[in-house]
Amino acid sequence: MNAAITRAERGRLRVRLVEPRMEDVREFIDVMGESRHLHHPWVTAPVTPEAWRRYMKRLERDDEAGFLVRRRVDGALCGVINLNVITYEALCSAYLSYYAAAATTGMGYMKEGLKLVIEKAFGPMGLHRLEANIQPGNEASVRLVESVGFECEGYSPRFLHINGKWRDHERWALLAD
Repeated sequence: MNAAITRAERGRLRVRLVEPRMEDVREFIDVMGESRHLHHPWVTAPVTPEAWRRYMKRLERDDEAGFLVRRRVDGALCGVINLNVITYEALCSAYLSYYAAAATTGMGYMKEGLKLVIEKAFGPMGLHRLEANIQPGNEASVRLVESVGFECEGYSPRFLHINGKWRDHERWALLAD
C-alpha cells in the first residue's frame, strides 16, 4: 500500500480530518453549492439543509463514517470523504465516496485527506479493503485513487443510481496488506 503516511510526510500535511457536525450545515451547503459544476454528473453532494440532515442521519449508523477534509492553516473546507457500507467479519471492507470543494481542487488536499482516511480505515477501524466505484470519464477521481495506490479490478454496468440514472462504474480497490 503506497498510501502509508511517513513520519516526515505527517509533519508536512496541510489538512486534517474533522467529523461533520450539524453546525457545519451553512458552510457545507454553500461550498458544495459553489462546487456543483465539479460534481455533476458524477455525484450529488448535499446542497440543502434537508439533504445535510439526511447525510448527518446516515452517519449515525454503525456502517457509515464521514470526514470533512479541512485545511490546517485556515480551516477551509476542501471536501468530504465517506466510508460507506462498512462491513466487518469475513469481508472487513468499505466503499469509499468523496467530493471536493471547487475552490481548492488541484492542490493535493483531497489526496492528503484520502491518505488520512485510509490510515484510519486500515488502522483503528481494522478494515482490510477499500473500494472506490468510479464512473468512466471521471478522470480526476481516477487520478486521485491511483495516486494513493488503488488498482482497477473491473467494470460494473449500471452499478449505481446517480442523478436519476443507473450508471456504469469501474471498481478500484486498495488492500491493507
